Amino acid sequence: MGILQLLIPKDRIFFPLLEKASFNLVTISKALYDALTTTSAEERIVLIREIERIEHEGDKVTHEIMHQLSATFITPFDREDIHELTSAIDDILDHIHGSAKRIEIYKVTNISPAMIKLAELIQQAADELYKAIHELRDLKNTNTIREASIRINSIENHADDVFDNAVAKLFEEEKDAIELIKIKEVLQNLEKATDKCEDAANVLSSILVKHS
Repeated sequence: MGILQLLIPKDRIFFPLLEKASFNLVTISKALYDALTTTSAEERIVLIREIERIEHEGDKVTHEIMHQLSATFITPFDREDIHELTSAIDDILDHIHGSAKRIEIYKVTNISPAMIKLAELIQQAADELYKAIHELRDLKNTNTIREASIRINSIENHADDVFDNAVAKLFEEEKDAIELIKIKEVLQNLEKATDKCEDAANVLSSILVKHS
């Protein structure tokens, strides 16, 4: 057993909860991508309801982690890191839900390639977070966490470019001011989801530094 493993207290509370949170993230990001790529308006609504359900489930996990932080004397990592990682994951779910909700209530029917690309990038980042968070239990594969964090940073940079180009094109081509505002809000929420993925990756990097 390596020195990193010896430094981590045995934990049966936070690791399962964080893994559940990361699983919810993977599930909701797939539902988002499916919602944006389906050609059926009815199926899109069904998927938006599923996104809403998963977001509510994520809220329950977040509340349980925060409760355990206040009730547990010994935690496997710094309380601040657990809090920030949990909050970042919760924010990702919120922005995904916010994007889907705006598509529904604003009756956005023209799903642009940029929206789909951002959803694809969110899904990629969610998969990386899922892999990295599952390595936190014993930190045997620190390279997996480190490489996932690097890939997430790259994904977020790509998302910034997609967002900037999409907004520039939107202002150039969209003549209806109300439609412009609707589409921009959807794009903003999708892009903010990738920002929060990067925040989560930064917390994982911080944990590695503290336990190296």
